[in-house]
Amino acid sequence: MLVEKTVSQILDAFASSDPTPGGGSASALAGAVGASLLLMVARMPKTRTSAEADRPSLDGAVNVVGPAAAQLRQLIDRDTAAYDEVVAAYRLPKASDEEKAARKEAIQRAVRSAIEAPLAVMRACRAALEAASAIERHGNPNAASDVTVATELLRAGLNGARANVAINLPSITDAQYADRVRTEIAGSEIRTLR
Repeated sequence: MLVEKTVSQILDAFASSDPTPGGGSASALAGAVGASLLLMVARMPKTRTSAEADRPSLDGAVNVVGPAAAQLRQLIDRDTAAYDEVVAAYRLPKASDEEKAARKEAIQRAVRSAIEAPLAVMRACRAALEAASAIERHGNPNAASDVTVATELLRAGLNGARANVAINLPSITDAQYADRVRTEIAGSEIRTLR
């Protein structure tokens, strides 16, 4: 599992000639790092005198960002697994009509999985981004640059995940599902912080 490796091993895995981990896992990783940075800032009080006044807002943000960070961590490997499912489905035999039908069905299931993983990354990144303004407002001003880095990483995660959804969507034959996903990715723009 990628999440159990060292940073050097993760970078080597991304730099290898293997197709996984790829952009989907990188998007989840960027989001996980961004959300984790937000958690750090939310847990760091401004000053001793203002800490109590800010705590409810920061705790509320932690309640959103914490689960998003945990989910993004899991999605790093889930995206790789989804891609591997797609590859396996395309490798299924297709000599008979039955095999062709089973292969087609397996491909559709696998592509849905390859769409659902980055959709979940988008949702988690968006949730964390929406909580970022409270962290910026109530967090330690000395950590403002950490909030900026966190939001940029979360945006990268969201945008990368959106690209992964978009590249897989043309393979879906279920028009209703495809329309629902297109609507979701069209509405995934985020307008928080700067």
